[in-house]
Amino acid sequence: MRGPSMSPALSDGDVVVVRFGAPVEAGDVVLVRWASRPGQLSVKRAVRPAVEGWWVEGDNPFGSTDSRTLGPAMVDAVVKARMWPKPGSLRRKR
Repeated sequence: MRGPSMSPALSDGDVVVVRFGAPVEAGDVVLVRWASRPGQLSVKRAVRPAVEGWWVEGDNPFGSTDSRTLGPAMVDAVVKARMWPKPGSLRRKR
């Protein structure tokens, strides 16, 4: 993961494990993409389902480009755990 958008849950350089095809729930950390930015993958927090995907936001509103700017995102996978540097599961934010 790169950038400060998910601080404090995740930090720049963290390595995560994702599960493709996993069901998404509000509060999950997810791997997303936007139609307006082909080829870019981002890690964000799922907030709510939207007509064209999911409304997602970074945990750090001052360092995140997310649905507030780009609109709904398409979720590719759910982040299940951090592998490095501090292995462990990620808590769901409600």
